[in-house]
Amino acid sequence: MGACRKLLITTLLIAPALYSADLREIIAAVRAEVRPEEAMSQMRQVYASDRWFTFPKFEQTTRHLAELMKQAGLSDVEIGGAPADGVSQFGFWTQPLAWDVKSATLEIVDSQLPANERVLADYLKAPASLGMWSGGTPPEGVTAELIEITERDGAAIAKMDLRGRIALMPNPQNIKWALVKARAVGAVNTFTENPALEHGRQWINSWGDHGWGFIRSSTPLLSFSISPRQTAFVRRLLAERGRVKVKALVDARHYAGTYPYVSGAIPGRGSAQEVLVLGHTAEQGAQDNATGVAAMLQAAATLERLIRSGKLAPPARTIRILLMPEMYGSLHYVAAHRDRMKRTVAAMCLDTPAASYDLAGTEYTFYMNPHATPTWVDALILKIAELYFPLVKRPWHEHAYMPGTDTYLSDPTIGVPTAWAYSGSGVQTHHNSEDTPDRVDPRSLRDLSIVTAAYLYYVAAAGERDVDWLAEVTLRRGYEQVIAAASSGLEQVLRADAVAHALYGARERVRYVADRERRAIASISRLASAADSRLALLSAELDKFERDQLERLQRAAERKARAPVQAVPPAPDSRIRTATGLVVKRKRFGTIPLDDLPVEQREGYPSGAWASLPIAALYWCDGRRPLDEVIRLTRLERGPDDFDYAGYFRFLARHGYVEIEER
Repeated sequence: MGACRKLLITTLLIAPALYSADLREIIAAVRAEVRPEEAMSQMRQVYASDRWFTFPKFEQTTRHLAELMKQAGLSDVEIGGAPADGVSQFGFWTQPLAWDVKSATLEIVDSQLPANERVLADYLKAPASLGMWSGGTPPEGVTAELIEITERDGAAIAKMDLRGRIALMPNPQNIKWALVKARAVGAVNTFTENPALEHGRQWINSWGDHGWGFIRSSTPLLSFSISPRQTAFVRRLLAERGRVKVKALVDARHYAGTYPYVSGAIPGRGSAQEVLVLGHTAEQGAQDNATGVAAMLQAAATLERLIRSGKLAPPARTIRILLMPEMYGSLHYVAAHRDRMKRTVAAMCLDTPAASYDLAGTEYTFYMNPHATPTWVDALILKIAELYFPLVKRPWHEHAYMPGTDTYLSDPTIGVPTAWAYSGSGVQTHHNSEDTPDRVDPRSLRDLSIVTAAYLYYVAAAGERDVDWLAEVTLRRGYEQVIAAASSGLEQVLRADAVAHALYGARERVRYVADRERRAIASISRLASAADSRLALLSAELDKFERDQLERLQRAAERKARAPVQAVPPAPDSRIRTATGLVVKRKRFGTIPLDDLPVEQREGYPSGAWASLPIAALYWCDGRRPLDEVIRLTRLERGPDDFDYAGYFRFLARHGYVEIEER
């Protein structure tokens, strides 16, 4: 736990006990009923089909998961699917084309080499040796020279003449567009996140010309991946001979199909509201993300058994589980079920390993919501972790919001606060052929299932009687966040030469954090219609605590200056001045990946698929807030930066992604 969590709160303003007997009882009931070995079996079943990462195999996985949901007693089990046509958009994400492969090999053309050294890739033996969405070859195959590319600049690579050649290079998926410009036949990836896995192959799962998925305008280049041991061997051959030829034989096709997903539910009794747990299928690894899928299934099955047996009362709200391809599946689901999403009060995303207890870095971390969506969800998931993990003597952590998976549901245009549980894999196997079921620890999978089930049930069952407890837990987190901001500001004031400027910045940060935490308390009203007056009383307590911390900062500044100090704002920088009077209006929900815009037309601005800073700023754009205020809030959330906000949003407006009103 962070130091500020240990620092507080017994002497602060919390009189009520912050331990819910109900939540403890939920955890105990789930812990007694959960079946980790069943979850392990289901993890292996998902891995067995998804490891081939073709669309027909994704459909097989989805049908199997639907049957498992039905066997667990879930209702409303429904197989859906996003169009995999390479054209349709949900939000601004372009759906990829479907893809299938029957066989694929890459072999060095040299009969003098032993057969086991000649064959660099064989999809049927090592699926990750072929990149997802790789192009195919004629039936007789393609013979090409293998050339190592050491250049890393995409613009420089684009000017090369790679006709008739296959590029040997690290992470070609990041600059495929340049290989297309250079007219390469394809690429062989040499990158790995963990070079110590000398036989492991990094999975190439991004092969669009301008983004992640392979869309209608993408180019069907060949895509292979080799191990660190093979990379060293090929480089040695190139050094000795100067030239190495390879033959590729790939039976693959791109086609218009469906990206399938499946959902099921434990029906609520008396409320139209829902709580959602989601995580992605359609990846080649056990830890990423067959473990997340298995934990969701086990959490739902455990709750269904407990409710059916009468050990837990039927919850008021529906608990829904969604298993889908990452981003592409959930985006379609959100678009297809807008009314349902409006009734969804909270979500949990499971995109995570369940790795060995015996390795460092495998404990769970809980990622918070973005500051643009302040919520009680953050306090609740941390309280569940605080109550559960000491029972198994396991550390845990919290972390600020970051994009990277389906937690974009907390985007204010969707408005579903979402907790994300994540763990390291100990031995780094992310997107690697070494991500296999034997590396999954049933104890970690058990923990993930229990925490998930407790979270889902508590939210689904919470009513008027839970408001006071949940509000107190959220208030405690508010105290922690405000005192952390004040303590950080205090250090800045005491070390500053320009005390007046430092005091202004510290006060701004405390006020900002207190405002976010007041809004988190107020957000509880969505769970109980008659809660507003009780929540207002706790917000008033936070107001007083905020004033106390502001006075603390003032006293520290005056001690430092040995004189009265007036807080003085710094002169606005050029980024603020150029943004004044601009209001950004969003046109669609979700992030903006630019996958339909060629890289050379992006003017140096980043894709908004995963980049944290532009995503944080985008979330603050509500169609009313001026861009200079967006910049101020983004910097209060994330810290100083030199990002060209006005330039970026004007760029987005020129290409039709947002509208800008000048006031």
